[in-house]
Amino acid sequence: MSDTISPSEPDMACGMPETRIGRWTQPFVRFFQIQSTSGFLLIACTAIALLLANSPWSASFAEFWQIRLRISVGQFELDKPLLLWLNDGLMTVFFFVVGLEIKREFMLGELRDPRNAALPIVAAIGGMIVPAGIYFLLQSGQPGQSGWGIPVATDIAFVAGFLALLGSRLPTGLKIMLMSLAIADDIGAILIIAFFYSTDISFVALGFAAVGFGVTYILNRIGVRQVSIYFLVGAGVWLAFLKSGVHPTVAGVLLGFLTPSKAWVGSRGFPIVLTKVLERLVKSSNESTQKQRHRALSRLATTAREGTSPLERLEFGLHPWVAFLIMPLFALANSGVSIEVARLGSPVAIAVAAGLVLGKPIGIVLFSWIATKLGFARLPAKVSWKIMFGAACMAGIGFTMSIFIAGLALQGALLDDGKIGTLVGSTISAVFGCSLLLMFIPKISEAAVGLQKQQADGKERPESQASDENMQVQCEDRWRDDGGQGGFNKE
Repeated sequence: MSDTISPSEPDMACGMPETRIGRWTQPFVRFFQIQSTSGFLLIACTAIALLLANSPWSASFAEFWQIRLRISVGQFELDKPLLLWLNDGLMTVFFFVVGLEIKREFMLGELRDPRNAALPIVAAIGGMIVPAGIYFLLQSGQPGQSGWGIPVATDIAFVAGFLALLGSRLPTGLKIMLMSLAIADDIGAILIIAFFYSTDISFVALGFAAVGFGVTYILNRIGVRQVSIYFLVGAGVWLAFLKSGVHPTVAGVLLGFLTPSKAWVGSRGFPIVLTKVLERLVKSSNESTQKQRHRALSRLATTAREGTSPLERLEFGLHPWVAFLIMPLFALANSGVSIEVARLGSPVAIAVAAGLVLGKPIGIVLFSWIATKLGFARLPAKVSWKIMFGAACMAGIGFTMSIFIAGLALQGALLDDGKIGTLVGSTISAVFGCSLLLMFIPKISEAAVGLQKQQADGKERPESQASDENMQVQCEDRWRDDGGQGGFNKE
């Protein structure tokens, strides 16, 4: 034990001894908790996939994703290639996290206030209608007509990555608006997948899925907290959707919506419950009975866990897996297309790129302008229409959701053309968006940055006082308002 714990070097914030492995892994933990860094990993995986697809190993690379994996239990059997296990299976976890993010934004975030939600929602609607309209106009009556849904989405990971590159120059309101717009875009893309890219609907299978959702809701209401039980029910719902004709990733979104957004032990009840549990723990220590001590420690662990909502715990726990494993694997498996100069000018590629590069900024700015003129929305502070146009160009980065929809809408050579259009359109949108924002947003001087930091921190404080406050902040639990339910939330 002495090799891993050094009592002489305690955690100065909370007085806990710090392990050496904790010190070694802390930089990696911080890295994986930053959402924007996943965008750069996606770029790297996309580049690797393109290099392999245009190399002498292209055939082997394509065949690898067609390796079949089979799971069988009695008479039941699932036999799919690796690509479909990724797109239909692991991507369901991605969509589950998307569902969690959407619910958090509507329950706790910017979209909770209708006045704040109006602009990103209206802008997202425009950013879906106009790109889809441009694509449909160019492909109406053509073999690629069904791919109209490809240019409607915005990739939140890529957008977050490029926003991070622009740094503190960006107004905070613009960052919030863009991320909220991407969330609203995800809602639209999910609805498009559910209603327009579902085939051979089996209402019997959907009925089983509905029963699974009902069981999940009842388990939530009666206070079942074991994740393993929800995993089994969720797996059943996923299987039902897989056999229903509706894409199984939709099940992930709906299960995300059903996840409780309130902590079971609310902020008012948490100190009371914690005090009682600690009293029992002290009492059990005095009595020196191992069974009672274990029971008290178990209650203490439950109290600490239930002080945060299941939504928050799941989103925080799954985000690194989604951002740094599932999405990069998806990019690696789906971005490998053979790039030929002639194919860059194919009708489908041009339609997708035009939807992303032209349709996104036109739709977002036009609908936002109409909303502000009608008076039910307003631009964020320090954001002009020129800056808004640059941000709208940035929203043309489609990638993950666009490639996903392309896989549902198109096949064969048309699918490759759709992917090429997505890659070209997303690249042009990123370059235009970053360039315009750098051009239109004034550079902040070092003095101004210092002044902003001083204003944010308040008046200058003694170093010891600031240190004490920092310790207190780090040690405080994240209590959530229980809505006056006496400290306990039933949801």
